[in-house]
Amino acid sequence: QVQLVESGGGLVQAGGSLRLSCAASGSISSVYTMGWYRQAAGKQRELVADISSGGRTNYADSVKGRFTISRDNAKNTVYLQMNSLKPEDTAVYYCNARVSTTSSRRTYWGQGTQVTVSS
Repeated sequence: QVQLVESGGGLVQAGGSLRLSCAASGSISSVYTMGWYRQAAGKQRELVADISSGGRTNYADSVKGRFTISRDNAKNTVYLQMNSLKPEDTAVYYCNARVSTTSSRRTYWGQGTQVTVSS
């Protein structure tokens, strides 16, 4: 089985920064696209940013210029550096990864980490 374990959430004032990490572990053959999604209270889950195994990145318009996604392929870990945080960034952030094992290729999700930005 494959697990995604997130860390780095918390409470921060507007204008502050946080760094999220997500490590994939288990019987992994390959890790393809990794990404971060978020879900605010009463809203649908939305893509924040993703990154291919080759390093190509994609960002939601709302976070461009403020957030940076990166990954360490040797550690099967993806990061999200969040700067200039705004109260509207408050949400549960979920890690996502497309992973192949010896028996399947599918998308896995982390358990979520709360990010709260106070005004």
